[in-house]
Amino acid sequence: MKMRKLMKFREYLADDLNRDPEKVSVYLAVALDEYEKDGDLGALLLALRTIAEAKGRISDLARKTHLSRQNLYKIFANKVNPRFNTLALILRALGYSLCLKKIDAA
Repeated sequence: MKMRKLMKFREYLADDLNRDPEKVSVYLAVALDEYEKDGDLGALLLALRTIAEAKGRISDLARKTHLSRQNLYKIFANKVNPRFNTLALILRALGYSLCLKKIDAA
């Protein structure tokens, strides 16, 4: 009996995001909203890595950002704290930019 190879969840998610670019926008918006609520940088970086993998390879992102693959892997693994401009550079290379929105002060 042959066992069917099951995809890991992140592989499934990256494949799903690759097939539907609109889902990438929604996934990123949710990841940013969650980061705003809980400050979990690791979860946000994992979402960015998943999007990068869905849009191609990390080496493609490295070429677009002029960052090394090793540095990107360290950032996505939350082993180093990326600077704001590095996150903005990664987002731009993925086809996104940061926008400000006014919030009600409590």
